Formats: sequence, structure tokens, C-alpha cells
Amino acid sequence: MSEPRATAPRPVPQPAHSAPTLTSTPKIPVSELTPSTAEARRPRADARRKHEAILAAATEVFRSRGADIALDEVARHAGVGIGTLYRHFPSREALLAGAYVREVNLLCDGVETLLAEQPADQALITWMQRFIGYVAEKPGMALALKSIVHTADSAAVRASHQRIYTALHQLVHAAETSGAIRPGACSDDLAGALSGLSLITNQVGSRDRANRLVTLLVDGLRYGAPVTPGREP
Repeated sequence: MSEPRATAPRPVPQPAHSAPTLTSTPKIPVSELTPSTAEARRPRADARRKHEAILAAATEVFRSRGADIALDEVARHAGVGIGTLYRHFPSREALLAGAYVREVNLLCDGVETLLAEQPADQALITWMQRFIGYVAEKPGMALALKSIVHTADSAAVRASHQRIYTALHQLVHAAETSGAIRPGACSDDLAGALSGLSLITNQVGSRDRANRLVTLLVDGLRYGAPVTPGREP
């Protein structure tokens, strides 16, 4: 009986080369990641700081000197070079729009605080008076924005307009819900009244008059409101 013929071992197939998976990738210690992460974040944080500094300076300079002031003056107040300013805002129109959006955000971000600190009807008065004060302090910016609203950053400017309407609607709704003003008050009507009152703030003493008219306007909304504690029927 013959011995069985020995057979050569079959070669083990080699897997095709593939990219390493997450499970096969060695973990990198957090201590090794931290310095590079900090270094990566530092330029972004620095850029944000300069961006905010430019907008704050632009708001101040436009308020005191008008929207036609040389942008070198804005850069000087911000503590940056003119090249840095233009990297963030390539045109005067873009800077005007940016400054406007920043101010609107500051104005609208204060709604929740007002409602937490004051009765809803008084919060409505305070916010409307702040709005008029904003327009009164920056007439040059308001005029310049009329010429750029359909050009540079017009989407951002339109979004800011919508924020104003939303903030006003929130205040009116809160005052109505609390019973401080009569039901059915229209925030769009108040927005129209605000626009009209803002037009008279460019004369001496006119801002005080506008503030009184805001109070008178809200007093009118109080007529017919539900009886609330502390208010005579």
C-alpha cells in the first residue's frame, strides 16, 4: 500500500489593502491633542475679537462723526490696521451693515431681560424708547443703510428687520397675555408708529417728545384691558 502523496499547503489569501478603521487607529493621548487644539483655536478667537472690536469702533465713530468718516479712523479706534479692517469688511457698505446688525442684535437680545425685570406693558414702553434712542443716536447710519439695503449684506439687514418685528411681537403678546393691554393689539401697527416717531428725533428736545408719545401710545392700549390686581376697573 502506497503512502498518501503529500500536498503543498495552500497559500493564505492576503486581505486587500484598506484604509485603517476607527478600531484599528491608535488612540492619541489627550495631552498630545491639547496644545495643537489650543493653537488652532487661538487664531479664530483672535479673529473674532478683532471682528467685534471693529464693529464696536464703527458704531461709535459713525454715531459721533457720521457714516462718511474715513475708515482709517474706524481702524484706529479698533486698534487694528486698515488691512485687517478690509479683510473683515471689504467695503464701507459691508461695515455699515455689520454695525447695524450688531446693534439690532443687542437691542433685541434685551427683550427677555426686560420682561423678567418689568411688568410687560412697562417693558414694551422701555423697549420702544430704546429703539427710538438707537435711531436718534445714529441718524447717519440710518440714512446710509437706506442706500445699501438692497446691495451689500442685504439678507443680513433684512433678517435684522425681522428680528425687530419679532421682538416687538413678543413684547405685545406678553403684555396682552398678562392682561396689561387690551386684546387684539397689532405689533405691525406699533412698528409703523415707531417708524413715524423715529423720524422726529433729529431736532432739539424731540427725543423726549418721542418718548412721551410712546407712553401715550401704550396708555391707549391699556384702555379696555382686563382688570388686573392694583388697577381700578
